[in-house]
Amino acid sequence: MTKSDTPSPRPFQHPLPGSALCCGSVSLEALAKRYGTPLYVYSADQILERLSLFQQALQPRDHLVCYAVKANSALAILKLLAERGAGFDIVSGGELERVLAAAPEAAGRVVYSGVGKTAEEIDRALTAEILEFNVESEAELALLAARAARLKRKARFALRVNPDVFAETHPYISTGLREHKFGIDIRQAPRIYKSAAGSRWLQAHGVSVHLGSQIRSANPFGVAIERVNKLVRQLRKDGIVIESIDAGGGLGIDYHAGVFDAAAKVREYAAAIQDALAGFEGRLLIEPGRFLVAQAGALVARVLQVKRSGKKTFVITDAAMNDMIRPALYQAHHEIVPVKPRAGKPRVVDVVGPVCETGDFFARDRKLAPVEPGDLVALLDAGAYGMAQSSNYNSRLRAAEVLVEGAKARLIRRRETMADLLATEIL
Repeated sequence: MTKSDTPSPRPFQHPLPGSALCCGSVSLEALAKRYGTPLYVYSADQILERLSLFQQALQPRDHLVCYAVKANSALAILKLLAERGAGFDIVSGGELERVLAAAPEAAGRVVYSGVGKTAEEIDRALTAEILEFNVESEAELALLAARAARLKRKARFALRVNPDVFAETHPYISTGLREHKFGIDIRQAPRIYKSAAGSRWLQAHGVSVHLGSQIRSANPFGVAIERVNKLVRQLRKDGIVIESIDAGGGLGIDYHAGVFDAAAKVREYAAAIQDALAGFEGRLLIEPGRFLVAQAGALVARVLQVKRSGKKTFVITDAAMNDMIRPALYQAHHEIVPVKPRAGKPRVVDVVGPVCETGDFFARDRKLAPVEPGDLVALLDAGAYGMAQSSNYNSRLRAAEVLVEGAKARLIRRRETMADLLATEIL
């Protein structure tokens, strides 16, 4: 292996045996002392490294990496990515406003996905002059045409076609089959593109596809893009020239311990797509989210109690399902490690939070190194769909967020206060 081919270590490591877990060279113990817990900590260096992997692997062709904002919408992360040339995949008007707040110059690198765009959201995106609308139904296309005509602005669109490709993942995050709510049957696409060609205010710019999330094999991506490329060739024969193919996102990571060769995964993914795009000379768009940010983040929590009940031992932390719902919602696995190891044998425990729900857990029957009340633990690979899915359930305040760049750490979201929690309510 060359140095550039060597799998890079995950950003959260113990630099020396017995030392506190660090993000890069910054101690999580010090960050927790300064900013409190629960606390999200992200590595800017790894986020940019993952972006660079995609940009390098796709270098032979015109491409744009559009970060999926829904994975983690922190303004500081959006700004970080925009400065390195990333575009953005959004699914709501709120996400558009976040991109415009963080990097207004990136508006022309935004693709707008999602099944339920409102007239107001479409108007805002048209006036912002985004790159492309990924249209999910004929009704949405008609609405887009009407809003574009009203504003006298031409709307570039791509039909999100449903290729009916099965991708092995959790059913809640699978989107590429006919029975899902997403997209348009690929067999209907030629008729719809021909119909749109008669509109003064619509421009057929691309074709879009998205299979789902946390897909570990490159093969489904290749199969889907082959079907999209076949559609593009058919459209060209009908006089409809497509300038871009949007391959969507969904490339998965490994949430378990061990070496994860991200570079090899990206090369495999890029090769599958490049092969499937044979003969297409337009621009490739991709929409990675989780792959860029998940392993760059950790949720740091403090142990409140270690409770023994019958044969069970519960490690109760000050973080809860409102801070990170993935284990409760998807039965997702996250490695959990003490920030500062203690001597002793691992114990089988349930790691849980204080929310009044039996489903408020991070791990069940998991071997965990010894911890005591007051210790810190880190839930790893929490940079995607952690803070983004957090809530105020049980009237709990949402966590603070810290971004580590090199040897420096900075607060990018302060912890909520009770005044924040009550500010929008009226007696």
